[in-house]
Amino acid sequence: MRLDVSLPLILFLVTVAVIFLYGRYEKKIKSLFEGRELRTRDVVLLVIAMSGMVTVLAVTHFWLGTAIMFFYLYVYSVVLILFTYLVVPKWYVGVLVAALFNELYFLYRDTPIWDPYLVNLFAIIFVIYISVYLGGLFTWKTTTVFVVLLTAMDIVQVLVTGFMVESSEKLLALRFPVAVILPTFPSEGRILLGLGDIFLFGLLGIQLTQKYGRKSGLTSTALATGVFLLLETILLNYYPKAFPATVLIIGGWLIAVGARYLDVRRLRRV
Repeated sequence: MRLDVSLPLILFLVTVAVIFLYGRYEKKIKSLFEGRELRTRDVVLLVIAMSGMVTVLAVTHFWLGTAIMFFYLYVYSVVLILFTYLVVPKWYVGVLVAALFNELYFLYRDTPIWDPYLVNLFAIIFVIYISVYLGGLFTWKTTTVFVVLLTAMDIVQVLVTGFMVESSEKLLALRFPVAVILPTFPSEGRILLGLGDIFLFGLLGIQLTQKYGRKSGLTSTALATGVFLLLETILLNYYPKAFPATVLIIGGWLIAVGARYLDVRRLRRV
């Protein structure tokens, strides 16, 4: 029987970090965006844009790899600068952090130092930054819409078109930190989870924490992680192919939200 606890553990730890960091910088983030929130239309357009990007990457010839490389380096650099400035309000510190990332990428991307160590480190840093930074733009309603549409898009692009797998392989071939790649433990092997899936898990953690409090958010995160571990184990043993991870994530969070709802009803009766 194949079993892996490394990926669920990283997923849990990253989400806990996102919840605590968002709680610390929530006021600064809301002030930065002047209280703006994403509307349903914005979320629909966001998912369409994500699906379009996946399709373009999948059907694009690899000779455009240089253009893709500089585009992603630009996006990563901007995110690093913005979040660093949020923590340390000195513009040059953010520029130095972004410059360090670019320098390490070009110097070590073809060495064992980059993969698996630095690529996982920067992947985790990036997804924490983007989750904390964008978490305040979502409401419970827009999060629900985003979850439903993203899951539907993921199912189609993984199981129907296969574009999600093709685009991920191209980005990974360029050594971009677009996924967390870990050795399975205690079983032997490797497993990966895209940053979009980790972002989704962190976003749900933020929303549940805002709705019910930090203690409930952390408890729900632990429960959702346990369900993810169970579903991942089933897939590792009975369906060892590419599968939309959003389904596993949503399954865990639906159970966590359901458990919270039943607990609230029980307390009200008492």
